[in-house]
Amino acid sequence: MAALSFTLTHTSARSAARAGVIQVPHGRVETPAFMVVGTQATVKSLTPADLRELGVQIVLANTYHLSLRPGAELVARLGGLHHFMGWDGPLITDSGGYQVFSLGFALEHGVGKQVGMFPAEAARGGGPRPAQGQKPKLARVDDDGVTFTSHLDGSTHRLTPERSIDIQQQLGADIILAFDEPTSPLHDYDYTRQALERTHRWADRCLAAKTRADQALFGIVQGGAFRDLREESARFMAARPIEGFAIGGSLGKSKQDMHAILEWTVPLLAEDRPRHLLGIGEPEDLLEAVERGIDLFDCVAPTRYARHGVLYTHRGKLTLTNAVFREDPGPIEPGCTCSTCARFSRAYLRHLFVAEELLSYRLATIHNLHFILSLVRQARQAILDDNLAAYREQFLQQYLSAEC
Repeated sequence: MAALSFTLTHTSARSAARAGVIQVPHGRVETPAFMVVGTQATVKSLTPADLRELGVQIVLANTYHLSLRPGAELVARLGGLHHFMGWDGPLITDSGGYQVFSLGFALEHGVGKQVGMFPAEAARGGGPRPAQGQKPKLARVDDDGVTFTSHLDGSTHRLTPERSIDIQQQLGADIILAFDEPTSPLHDYDYTRQALERTHRWADRCLAAKTRADQALFGIVQGGAFRDLREESARFMAARPIEGFAIGGSLGKSKQDMHAILEWTVPLLAEDRPRHLLGIGEPEDLLEAVERGIDLFDCVAPTRYARHGVLYTHRGKLTLTNAVFREDPGPIEPGCTCSTCARFSRAYLRHLFVAEELLSYRLATIHNLHFILSLVRQARQAILDDNLAAYREQFLQQYLSAEC
């Protein structure tokens, strides 16, 4: 079979929103879809059976981290990433390009670790808190590739487009990403152009290096918040024989900047291939991006929030460690159908967090993923029913204005 097929099920008459189906060797993904992040071949605290019960369709794993530990060669010897982690559904691996940013410029300058996250938002919990002051780079970029200093043991590793593709082919994910150089909102126009041109050269090298016919390659659109660069990159990637597109790097300094970048970029990407917005996962951002024609998302926010006791509800985020919940007998959110809300109270969950019991991570993660996955499923249904705008307005009116 083909590495990937994409069928549009419905397109909105009122916006760029669309619903579709992606078919890859390990199954199908109904879009729009949220990819759950399993950086080190695991979604923290959950099993593959948990993911299936939640309705997870596709999992994203991290090329850089898995190449360091346990190593792509070992994973390949043990049957590939699907077999290794016990997940038989669709898998995507990033390229290691994100670590070019997070272990290089971001670490040195204390920028919030989520590339797509705006600096003012980074400290709110969606990504690791900004570094305190400047720290030494662990990634150094040149035209041929990137030299990494391992955060585990200080050893030196080299990642080039060819090596990134080799690692991802050994891991065996259904979808792989081209190696790129993301930039931040702090990079100026000249450096952003330099990184863009490097990303384009690397994309062609990735295409030349790819040999597995059962893996789909996505190219990554870069260009920061500069319209001409975004449009140039979108046209470049659209002209390549790749199976899909990812939009990455800096999405500007505000949500309005992100919306504008999508409005510049998406119309230039071929309609017959899926579009993946990298690193974005806040509920309001998901809905705004779906309305602008995005099909796929990934973000660590739902699971990372959960591990810090921050839970999603339709009335905004709730911080379970607050003392007000010490004797609260109710669920995280009344009416929620997740297994956590069906069985456990806010008081019990707060106790678990205060006592630093590991069960707290698992139960909170189940709830947050249930919330986000349900949101995206409902958005898909709203597209099919031609009422996405009404659904988005109703959800956001309550989510952004209410207090738990």
